[in-house]
Amino acid sequence: MTTDLTGKHCKVCEGGAQPLNTAQARDLLNQVTGWSLNETATEISRTFQFKNYYQTMAFVNALAWIAHQEDHHPDLEVSYNKCRVRYTTHAIKGLSENDFICAAKIGALLSV
Repeated sequence: MTTDLTGKHCKVCEGGAQPLNTAQARDLLNQVTGWSLNETATEISRTFQFKNYYQTMAFVNALAWIAHQEDHHPDLEVSYNKCRVRYTTHAIKGLSENDFICAAKIGALLSV
């Protein structure tokens, strides 16, 4: 699902900024397909499945390019045919719009 989030870019988020509240996080979650919000509304995650290791690593490399361009980096768990991607904004110990921008860009990359 392509949303207006794909046209945005991440902004520097420094300590002292407030994380999104649960309602704000749920609203943005509706704009990214397949992502889950954790119970404390401090992280979003999604697991991507692939046919083989090569496709998994190609995805990881594309994701790394997005992370570098946006200067916003996810936590990854990579195995043979899947990759779990977790976003949170560490500087504010919660979610920011940056997390959803990157999730949307990954969705656009895969056309899902």
